Amino acid sequence: MDLESLGENLLVELDGIRLENLPILELSYRSIELSRNLLTVFKRNILANDFKSVDDEIDFFKKIKQVPLIKLIYFSEIHSFEIQFPKADRAAQLKFVKKKIGKLNRFFLYNLDFGQYVKSGATHFDKTYYTRDHLDKYHITTSKFYFQDPDFCTPRDMLLGKFKAYTSLINYMDQKKHSIKNRLNGFSVNIKPTEKIIWPFTNTDWVELLYALCAKGLGKQDNKSIMQLSRKLQQIFDFEPKDIYKTFQDIKNRKNSRTLFLDQLIASLLSEMDKSEE
Repeated sequence: MDLESLGENLLVELDGIRLENLPILELSYRSIELSRNLLTVFKRNILANDFKSVDDEIDFFKKIKQVPLIKLIYFSEIHSFEIQFPKADRAAQLKFVKKKIGKLNRFFLYNLDFGQYVKSGATHFDKTYYTRDHLDKYHITTSKFYFQDPDFCTPRDMLLGKFKAYTSLINYMDQKKHSIKNRLNGFSVNIKPTEKIIWPFTNTDWVELLYALCAKGLGKQDNKSIMQLSRKLQQIFDFEPKDIYKTFQDIKNRKNSRTLFLDQLIASLLSEMDKSEE
C-alpha cells in the first residue's frame, strides 16, 4: 500500500471540498472525517506490516502521517472555534479572536526550542522524536480530541502536527480578524482579489519549474507536497496544470535535455545580461 499517495489523494479531496463553498462548520466536519479515516487506514497498515527500517519509521511519522494529522488538528480547531464564535457584537467577536491568537502564541512560546528545531531543518534528534522506541523517555503531547494511540504515536509526531497546524491557524485567525474589522452595517467590504499573472508557457514547462523549485528546497520548511506547491503557485499564475505526476515522468524520459525549459530560462537571462552590457 502506497501510504504517501493516499496522503496526496486526501489533499486533493480536501481541496475539492473547499471548492464547494460550504459553510465553515460543514467544511471542517467533512475534512475532519476524511482525515481521521485516513489515519485509521495508516494505523491498520502499520500495525500489520510495521517498518523495514528506522529510517522508514522516521519518514512515516515525520512526513507521511503528518499530512492527515495536520489537517485533522487544523479543522478540529476551526470547528471548535466556529461553534463558540459570538454570533453578534463586533467587539465581542474581535475579543474572541484575540484570545484565540493569544493561546496560539503561548503554544509557540512554550515550544520555542522544538519550533527552532523544525524550522532549521535539523535531523539529529529525529530518531528520538519520531520513533516509538523512545516513548518512555518523552511524554506524548496530548490534547482534546486529536487522534492518539500509544502504538501509533512517537514522542513528538503529535507536537509536530500541532506546530504545523497552528501555523496555518494563525493565518485563519488573521483573516477572520480582517473580515470582522471590514464589516460595516452588517455587510462586508468587498476587497478586490489580487490579479493573477497569465502563464504564457506550457503545462510541461509548469511541471519542470515546479519540480525544480521543490528540489531546490521550496516548501521544505513547512513540508509541502508537490501538489500543495502547485496550488500555491496557482494563486499567483492564471493556469490550471494537468497530469503533474505523469508529465514529470515524461520529462524524465526525454531523450535529449531533461531540463529544456530551465535551459531556455538560463539562455534568456544570459542574453538579457549581454544586452545590458552593450
